[in-house]
Amino acid sequence: MLASLADTLAANPVLVLFLVVAAGFAVGRIRVGGFSLGIAAVLFAGIGAGALDDRFVLPDAFWILGLALFVYTVGLASGPGFLAALRRRGLAVNVLIMAGISAAALVAAGSHLLFGLSAARAAGAFTGGETNTPALAAAIDALKGKTEFARLAAQPIVGYSLAYPLGVVLPLLVAWLVLRREQRRPTTAPPPPLVVQTVLVEHPAGTLAEVRGRHEVSFGRVRHASHLTAATATLEPTPGDLLSVVGPRDEVEAVVAELGRPAPDEIELDRHDLDFRRIAVSSRSVAGRRVGDLDLERFDASATRVRRGDVDLVAEPDTVLELGDRIRVVAPPQRMKEIARFFGDSYRALGEIDALTFSIGIAAGLALGTVSVPVAGGHFSLGSAGGPLVVGLVLGALGRTGPFVWQPSYTASLTIRQLGMVRFLAGIGRRAGPTFSSAITESSALLAVATGAAATTAALAVFVVGGTRVLHMPGRTLAGVLAGMQTQPAVLAYASEQLDDDRELTLGYASVYPVAMIAKIVVAQLLIGLLL
Repeated sequence: MLASLADTLAANPVLVLFLVVAAGFAVGRIRVGGFSLGIAAVLFAGIGAGALDDRFVLPDAFWILGLALFVYTVGLASGPGFLAALRRRGLAVNVLIMAGISAAALVAAGSHLLFGLSAARAAGAFTGGETNTPALAAAIDALKGKTEFARLAAQPIVGYSLAYPLGVVLPLLVAWLVLRREQRRPTTAPPPPLVVQTVLVEHPAGTLAEVRGRHEVSFGRVRHASHLTAATATLEPTPGDLLSVVGPRDEVEAVVAELGRPAPDEIELDRHDLDFRRIAVSSRSVAGRRVGDLDLERFDASATRVRRGDVDLVAEPDTVLELGDRIRVVAPPQRMKEIARFFGDSYRALGEIDALTFSIGIAAGLALGTVSVPVAGGHFSLGSAGGPLVVGLVLGALGRTGPFVWQPSYTASLTIRQLGMVRFLAGIGRRAGPTFSSAITESSALLAVATGAAATTAALAVFVVGGTRVLHMPGRTLAGVLAGMQTQPAVLAYASEQLDDDRELTLGYASVYPVAMIAKIVVAQLLIGLLL
């Protein structure tokens, strides 16, 4: 019966994929001392499946597609804030990343020189400890032209397979400790809640657009001579008007002091002449545009807030709308249907992606990943991870190009990201399983495992000490940069599960990932060239 079941699984790779994913999620929910593997357990379920029977094949296209989907959506999400993050900490943090990778390379070289681990296996242990498959491919490519290439080419794979599990587990443990320590500290204050206050205007202060230029607020309604209208940008309030102001408390208080004094009236609750509602942004003609460019005055309307994910933002003129945002609009009741049609207001549309723009982005990323660049006597390429990430960052920063909206909705992006992640983890785990099960019995296996673990530990030690003591990075950013240094989506996925808001996490990841990827590819080739 077991043989029949194994034959069935061997003939059905899609069935194997979903069984591995289900087993991984089940194991990932097990908590020991507050720690659990989470989604990263899918990787180890894949290794287990590959070790059980090497016929349980998942074609490479499975995990390559999964990896491309994951890093591309991470790039799209990180793009809008990537350049700002790079300017804030780009040079210093990337120098730190290079120092950590160099420390790992020195450990691998030392293992070869001091303990006799073969050069090819030491290079493989480095790539496994740094969990970088493109670097492994670069190490194998560097062996071409050597005598006995067929025999030597297996050595980096063995070293990689032996070092890879701890190369994932150790950064996961560090990420857990970093985030746990962050939770024990006073956390960074969340965005301040928005308040509404009615002000009795006593001092002319120009148009509302001019007032908004001085304060981070929005305006909902104005009552002039008992007539209630939407507070549009061109309106110039006069003494005696009642005006509703929306924004963080300190900004609202500053506006009230500038214009007049607080009024007890709550004109924002008066729905006789004006109504308000949250409208979902699902129209691709609106997504990627600034609130100030929408010309809401033609609807006799004003926008006061934008809800993105679980956070309320002031609807400032420079706020760029994304698919899935919910914008709060104040307008006459008879115009609400017209305004809803303008924004789209379709949750069904938000559950879909634009297959044209998404496919163009993925294809461009994969094509960029195939470009080979000569470096240090060899060649490297960004591969199916680096290419889509770079293209995602660029397109995410652009938002839209003419009629093309590059960003999917927030919820669709999260769904695609997780789907891609589990495909990648299941596929790469199954691929390493057979080699891992045979290599673990060899006499030099323990040395390869120790080399990979020591290389990972050295890189982590340099990074954590430098990140906390020198650069003073907050925990969320530290965890994201850690995942980027390891070029390890499993660490990023685990950390994302622990946080309500992972924007700083993904920005940290994206700000160092390209440099870390290139550095590991070059270092792997250098190890082969210098040690062999």
